[in-house]
This record gives sequence, C-alpha cells and structure tokens, in this order.
Amino acid sequence: MATHQPGITEEVPALARYMSFRLTPEGDPRAALKRLAAEPISPDLVVGLGHATVAAVGGQVKGLREAKVFAGAGISVPATPTALWLWLRGRDRGELLHEGRRLQDILQEGFTLEHVVDAFKYQDGRDLSGYVDGTENPEGDEAVAAAFTAGRGPGLDGGSFVAVQTWVHELSRFEAHTRAERDDIFGRRQADNEEFEEAPRSAHVKRTAQESFQPEAFVLRRSMPWADARREGLVFVAFGHTFDAFEAILTRMVGLEDGITDALFTFTHPEDTRYLWCPPLVQGRLDLSRLGLQ
Repeated sequence: MATHQPGITEEVPALARYMSFRLTPEGDPRAALKRLAAEPISPDLVVGLGHATVAAVGGQVKGLREAKVFAGAGISVPATPTALWLWLRGRDRGELLHEGRRLQDILQEGFTLEHVVDAFKYQDGRDLSGYVDGTENPEGDEAVAAAFTAGRGPGLDGGSFVAVQTWVHELSRFEAHTRAERDDIFGRRQADNEEFEEAPRSAHVKRTAQESFQPEAFVLRRSMPWADARREGLVFVAFGHTFDAFEAILTRMVGLEDGITDALFTFTHPEDTRYLWCPPLVQGRLDLSRLGLQ
C-alpha cells in the first residue's frame, strides 16, 4: 500500500541537515536512484527529486516544475534549480554528518553535492527572531489534505511537492526596532503569540493568512532555524499537494497583488528557492514507478 514519507508529518526534530545536489555531467542518475530506492525510508529522512532529475530519466510527474523568480518593488526572490534534496533529521550532529556522507556515496554516480545547511530547533519552535514559527499549521486530516497528492493513481498518490528556501536574517537590523515595531512586522505579540485584530496590512500574518486566498492556500510548514560562523536565518520548508498555494502566498508577500510587501523583507530575504517532488512509499521504500525505475 502506498503512503507518504513519514518525516513530512513528524514534528521538526532537534537537529537537521539539508543537502541539495545537482546532476553530475556524464553521470548515471538511474543507477544512483535505484540504489536510493533500495534504502528503507524512516522518519529521519525525507527525499525530494527535482524536475531535471525526472526529465533526465524520461519520467513524468504532472505538477513538478522548476521554481520561478518572484520580483516586487525592491524585492527579488531567486529560483534555484536542484536535482535532488535530502532532509536528514535527528538529535546528534555527528550522526547526521555520517548519514549524509553515506547517502552521498550512494548517490555519487549520478549526483554532486552542491549545498548543505545545518539546522536546529530553537525554543520549542521559534524563529531566531523570537517569534513562533508555523502558527496555524494544518493538523491531522487537514495536514494530509494540504500536503499530499490524492486521487491521481499509483506512483503519485501520497507524494508531495515541497518548496525550500534559505532565508538570511539581519538580526541587528531587526533588534533595532522597538518591541511594538517588531510585533507589527509579524502581526503577533512575541510574548504570547496572540494575533492582532488590527495588524498593519504589511504584517506577515496579513500577507500569508492561508484562509484569505481563493482558493485557500494551505501548506504544511516544517521550517527550522540555521546558523553558521557568519550568518543565520530560517530554512523555510512548505509541503503541498501542488506548488500553487506556495506561489499564491509568495505572490502576495512580494506585493504583486496590491503593491504592499511583507514586512519580513525589512530584515530578512531568501537567497534561494528550490522545488522538489517527494515520491510516495511502497513497502517503506521510494516508489519511483513514475520514473520508469521499478
């Protein structure tokens, strides 16, 4: 029986490693993908395939496409072609490193590691700004309906389309604001996460209220803070049964609907946007039948 990758619906872990790959010139993605498909998929691993990979093996997944650039007044959100993406989840950074190296070896014939971000859970699910992340995420059956494909047949049902962005924060700029100004950026009080009834139109909650779109734009968010020696921010991860909801939200955030940009852009920006398809599972392993590999 087909099912979704379990790590998608699990709560975010204590630690994570995000690994993005490109296709290796003259490599063989089929062999690498077959080896990956032989691996049991536990809740500690989520696998996403990019449009280029599916096309390279002659497969077809309706709805899978490359990300596109979104640009508004003074804002540009880049698109980043990505062949394969791994989300490793756990509690020990060393174990994540070694598991990542093992998977990289499995994939080396067809894929080259291009980008790695190490992430962590902060204060029971807050962004580094101090505000709760993922408020009003759908739960239970609503989360499944938002995140996973249904009614499209074997090899597709239980799959998910994921948008991944690395946001880079300027925390000193953010911290220069008063507490009230910071609350207005988000449209919520940091102290109790209560949403303002009369938040500014630029407030993040106003720009992204999922029920305010037609049709409603619900996604299942599984974002995590990240930091390295020089920078920090948030890895934004949104799973959906299509990319449409994510694109509707981003369209409004950059001001293409009404000219009002999301106040988040006053202190943070995404430096990439990756679109992937997370295949369903059959007997606990990736179902790559839509790629002609099973």
